[in-house]
Amino acid sequence: MKLTRPALPAADDLRSRFQAVRAHSLALAAPLSAEDQCIQSMPDASPTKWHLAHTTWFFETLLLQAHAADYRVFDPRFAYLFNSYYEALGPRHPRPHRGLLTRPALDEVHAYRRHVDESVLALLSEGGQRADWPAIAAVVELGLNHEQQHQELLLTDILHALSCNPLLPAYRAAPSPALRLATVARATQWIPRHGGVAEVGHVGDGFSFDNETPRHAVLLAPHAIADRLVNCGEYAQFIADGGYQRPELWLSDGWATVQAQGWRHPAYWLAPDDPRLVHQGTTAGWQVFGLHGVRPMEPEAPVAQLSLYEAAAYAEWAGARLPTEFEWEAAHDAPGITQMSGHVWQWTRSSYDPYPGFRPLAGAAAEYNGKFMVGQLVLRGGSVATPAGHARPSYRNFFPPAARWQFTGLRLAKDL
Repeated sequence: MKLTRPALPAADDLRSRFQAVRAHSLALAAPLSAEDQCIQSMPDASPTKWHLAHTTWFFETLLLQAHAADYRVFDPRFAYLFNSYYEALGPRHPRPHRGLLTRPALDEVHAYRRHVDESVLALLSEGGQRADWPAIAAVVELGLNHEQQHQELLLTDILHALSCNPLLPAYRAAPSPALRLATVARATQWIPRHGGVAEVGHVGDGFSFDNETPRHAVLLAPHAIADRLVNCGEYAQFIADGGYQRPELWLSDGWATVQAQGWRHPAYWLAPDDPRLVHQGTTAGWQVFGLHGVRPMEPEAPVAQLSLYEAAAYAEWAGARLPTEFEWEAAHDAPGITQMSGHVWQWTRSSYDPYPGFRPLAGAAAEYNGKFMVGQLVLRGGSVATPAGHARPSYRNFFPPAARWQFTGLRLAKDL
């Protein structure tokens, strides 16, 4: 396969980043038992052990087998077990059954990672001496960003799994500053945007995924965008006002989902009468389950674990709407705007479509993004679980509208 980037990193820099990213995945998994790392709580989530193995398979398959002539595959069976969705690379174990992979054991997955890491580091030590260094560097860049995506999924997937345990165990016993949602204790301010032509999409020599390109012009109508995210206290008012019982606020598919799933609040909120709170020793007020266990709802923290349907219903209730992805991107650096990244992914009202002139990456990586451009909505920003340095203003995350196991929330917009 041939992947090229406008600017190539130095071999030493790429080697250091490779080691750091790979080590971080293991650090994220470290608080979990072997049993924790095998569980799969729903078809949309994957076990921690699978994430560790799949990201390793990615480097083995797309990098080492293509560029390391003397590379020895760790276990040929792993190509079937840990391929995710790459049709060009052969059949794979069904996604809903990843939690049945009690074998290979966790120790063997760790051995697999060490085997692949040693070979990648040896390949990177050759650096610019190789004629195919541009292709090698580009694949490693893609692989590192791919692994960072799975680092976030590792956290959100295990959080969903732990939420299914009636004991509601914490991923970590105490909240880490890097995993807390910052609060803003002030009323929302509306930032007027006069519209006009705006340039959107990735710019510069840094890494981007293919779905962020090509950069192009869009026409924006005059609008206003909220300077901060909707918080838990505001969303609690929506609940108290019967938000989940008022069909006039909901999109048709959303209302059907609310009825079918029995939604009455965000995914990990616990009402005072929730029987699971008996084990927590508290029944006072709303509680929220997160990576650090059950804690009292913080009214000024951004609301999270919302579907697009819930975000759109709240916006309707508030007399506003969700921004488009282009309104969001154009406002990213506007004076006065806050909480644009590092809190929750922010739903937009934009369908996940290709940009004009979009072309996917070459080879197997062509399946990375383009084939998912249907039936999904774009989210912007980056969440509390997004690895540092991974997000950027042009980053396009995407999920189907009913998904709410991610750290997903909302920012309001309105027409002028």
